Amino acid sequence: MIQPILPIIQGLTIPFLGTVLGAACVFFIRGQMKQNLKRGLLAFAAGVMVAASVWSLLLPAIEASEHLGKLAFAPAAVGFWAGILFLFILDKITPHLHLGSKTPEGPRAKLKRTTMLTLAVTLHNLPEGMAVGIVFAGWLSGNVAITLSAAFALSIGIAIQNFPEGAVVSLPLKAEGATRKKAFALGALSGAVEPIGALITLIAAEILSPFMPYLLSFAAGAMIYVVVEEMLPEVSEGDHFDAGTILFAVGFTLMMALDSAL
Repeated sequence: MIQPILPIIQGLTIPFLGTVLGAACVFFIRGQMKQNLKRGLLAFAAGVMVAASVWSLLLPAIEASEHLGKLAFAPAAVGFWAGILFLFILDKITPHLHLGSKTPEGPRAKLKRTTMLTLAVTLHNLPEGMAVGIVFAGWLSGNVAITLSAAFALSIGIAIQNFPEGAVVSLPLKAEGATRKKAFALGALSGAVEPIGALITLIAAEILSPFMPYLLSFAAGAMIYVVVEEMLPEVSEGDHFDAGTILFAVGFTLMMALDSAL
């Protein structure tokens, strides 16, 4: 077990570094982020997440269940729905506030606006950390056709889409009145849940190795929930935005190519 420790640490840390670098944009960009730039970055990130859900999670889950014959899709379908419902429940029981919204979601709570904004992004990042942890657990277990390169492809892909997300969090927080240092800290903190979630999932997944197809598709369902529930509505709000579709396709293609190449 000593030999795999270094690549696992690297794989779990890379996505968080993407968020930190994105949050650091608050030190270099003055004023508020333009609405179309924010929408474009979210569209790109959504494309990456959807492609990662398919190539890095759902397809390996189905391949790992080939012994079931025509029912090979069943574990993936069950896990996918479990991930959807898990995020749905978290969304309902956690007080949070989406960027650009004035109405908090979840139960009522006497929390600061910046705290609820951070909680919203933390909920967003949780399934990404789970996905990275599960994929590396799949590589360790040998129960699914996941190579170390494929695991790193997902980690790098998540880091790429975390960069604009870090900026999308820190810049509006500064516009809300937070100092640059506080906006950066909260933006970076929103991504801290990823390596923590990945580590917890990695430990749990090693114990639940026989259920790897369900775990992989669970992470995919959680990620798709975030895309449809939070990211795409924000991309579509306001005037019609053709570039959103193009940037979604760019993100999707990039992640697909990255996973296939590695």
